[in-house]
Amino acid sequence: MLKNRILEIRSRRLRRVLVYKQTITNRLRIWGGPLLVPIRRLKRAIRTLHRPRAYVTFRHSREGTPPGEADHLIVLTANLWHDWPRHRRLPARLETFARMVESEGAQVVLLQEVVRSPQLRADEWLAERLGMGYVYARANGHAGSIGFEEGVAILSKYPISEPRHLLLQPSKVPYVNRVALGTQVETPSGKFWAFSTHLSLLRQVNEAQIAHLRSWISSTTGNEMAMIGGDFNTIESSPQMELIRRDWVDIFRHFHPRTDGSTFMVRMPWGGSIWRARLDYLFLQPGPNPCRIVDARHIEASPNHYSDHQSVIARLECGCQPPGGEPDQPHLGRVSFTAN
Repeated sequence: MLKNRILEIRSRRLRRVLVYKQTITNRLRIWGGPLLVPIRRLKRAIRTLHRPRAYVTFRHSREGTPPGEADHLIVLTANLWHDWPRHRRLPARLETFARMVESEGAQVVLLQEVVRSPQLRADEWLAERLGMGYVYARANGHAGSIGFEEGVAILSKYPISEPRHLLLQPSKVPYVNRVALGTQVETPSGKFWAFSTHLSLLRQVNEAQIAHLRSWISSTTGNEMAMIGGDFNTIESSPQMELIRRDWVDIFRHFHPRTDGSTFMVRMPWGGSIWRARLDYLFLQPGPNPCRIVDARHIEASPNHYSDHQSVIARLECGCQPPGGEPDQPHLGRVSFTAN
């Protein structure tokens, strides 16, 4: 009898506890639900920012093959300076850059720090403005979650295909990623690969990322010709750049062996520079067909300052026959490159 009484008391207490818990849960759903919505959104945004960049955006050129000499190829690489979070004069800077691309006659454009926001997608805007096809890959941020992202892009007057994307390793800074993007470009004189990349500022990370990039491009292209451009964020005398030159031709330095090659400068407010260095490069991986460098130079971003970096442009003759019997003259652009 006593035992049954004790069990009954315990059962009533347990039912009271369960009813109390259910009441608290219901009240939290009613009162706390609206307060939890921002927290859930923040968690989703953090997961989105941390997620590997696994997609590219792709569109063919609407104008087809551009007119001109079939064996001439003009390639330009540029860091567009996203200027987050202010994005000062971004539409005006993009228009200035587009006019420069038109005046130089660039046919393939390799871009870094390409901004995307709910108001403007720089890659799509430039492609539409220049009548080019494009491929884009996100590196950092997320336009849908935080209203800003930036990445790398390739624009082309020629047909493009087979886009490839690489999340460079290692990435030791949380939510800061470095990527590389590649695509095949089909010109009248044949196909070649184009790559755009933006590497880390940290020395050891930069070394590892360059090794990763070289391995990936080698496995992607085989012995085909490739143009590799971007903001490598390391000076040209660094050990990793010396390794790159074993496989790829440094186009600007080959054409200008002793010229100051600085592409980035830290300026003082009253004028002059604190530090300057060459960080932006355009490389050629030779293919089976001969290719001759006709011109290579840097383009100053001032006076309208579409970027805080200088652009690098090169003009090549591809698919032409090597100059028979002529001595090599790198400063005159008379050297033919062939695969090893």
